[in-house]
Amino acid sequence: MPLPEKRDGEKPGQFIARCMSDPKINEEYPDQKQRTAVCMSKACEGMSHIEAADFQINFEEYGFTEELTEDNWYCPAEAEYETDIEWNEPTEDWDISEAKPGLWENIRKKKEREGKKYKPAKKGDKDRPDPEAWKKAQSEKDFKPHTMYDKDGKPHEAKTMEDHLRMKKQGYTHTKAGYKYEDPKTGEVYEYQRKGIYRKNGRTLVPARAAEYQGRKVQLGKPFRTPKGPKKFSVYVKNPKGNVVKVNFGDPNMKIKKSNPARRKSFRARHNCANPGPRHKARYWSCRKW
Repeated sequence: MPLPEKRDGEKPGQFIARCMSDPKINEEYPDQKQRTAVCMSKACEGMSHIEAADFQINFEEYGFTEELTEDNWYCPAEAEYETDIEWNEPTEDWDISEAKPGLWENIRKKKEREGKKYKPAKKGDKDRPDPEAWKKAQSEKDFKPHTMYDKDGKPHEAKTMEDHLRMKKQGYTHTKAGYKYEDPKTGEVYEYQRKGIYRKNGRTLVPARAAEYQGRKVQLGKPFRTPKGPKKFSVYVKNPKGNVVKVNFGDPNMKIKKSNPARRKSFRARHNCANPGPRHKARYWSCRKW
């Protein structure tokens, strides 16, 4: 499968972000490390050996900052924001549809285009339950009236088998779950009582996006996990010109071991964390994480 082509005037970091989030590339290269390698190779085309080496080192060690586009915009769910440490950073709500209506319109149109490509499972498809087996398991003989919950957590009474099957088809569950996770390929949403890492049909589920966000509102200055890369974390901040940019940082293939004093000291010395640089750069946030 051919890789996306670099656009005129597109910076290497911007290309990698677009390449890493490309649906076809994600399907062809599900392993993030491999996907990063192929996108990096394409991004470095036309560079000298020294330029390519410098770019790769900076990308791997620090991360990169990019301007917002319809390709790299990502609205995190509440569960994706990092809460494992006290960042002690100023935050604010930011609505892209109000601040950048032209860009939001492009994002909205892109989401519509991608939505048209979705093909729901058909009878006989792999991983689709056999209807006869389902009916047998849920026979009228074993049925008892019970409560089911919709995706907003509201209770509904399933008084008959027909009620149960209808609610099940609509995504209702038997428990009032606290966390919603989505299949990145099909968009199907699953609910769980605890926050965690879950898999369905061989794919890792990602936190479903809260309905009230509708893909528009984010919190500036609050890092969040990026399940599809290009780095482990991202954060939206304002640069010195007042423009909101996306800062990507953290190695997705490594665990942070700041609980180890020696490892923490080594990392902070290697990255000069005593002087981490400006807030709109990746090194600043890497140092804050450590």
